[in-house]
Amino acid sequence: MRTRGAVLVTNIITGLALGYTVTNIGFGDYGELNRMFTFRDPRMLLAFAAAVAIIVVVFALVGVRRTPGRIHAGVIPGAVLFGTGWAISGGCPAIPIIQLASGYLPALVTIAGVVVGIWLCRWANARYFRLDRGSCGL
Repeated sequence: MRTRGAVLVTNIITGLALGYTVTNIGFGDYGELNRMFTFRDPRMLLAFAAAVAIIVVVFALVGVRRTPGRIHAGVIPGAVLFGTGWAISGGCPAIPIIQLASGYLPALVTIAGVVVGIWLCRWANARYFRLDRGSCGL
């Protein structure tokens, strides 16, 4: 039986392991991320490509199938905003937390940007767009 405490401890251990791994391979380093986005160092790009290839094989082995359907109206602008923010700040939403834990204080600006961005997205969606929130829970 899984209790809330057991799930919390598991999540903390998993998060620490992820942070340790990401930091030690250099993916928490702003300079490394900048080199990836400016195509000066393909190491991280190749790591992402390998991860996608592995998950494609795993999905094929376990029989995961996606039924074709309409792309959610928020996917394209959301992806553009996410990628732009990642390129400017040097991190997706998890990386600034790892950077902050490593003592990189400018990550606070990125974390504040994520919080403000989520708030603005919810506000704009409620006021103007009224998009189906799907499973993301905007």
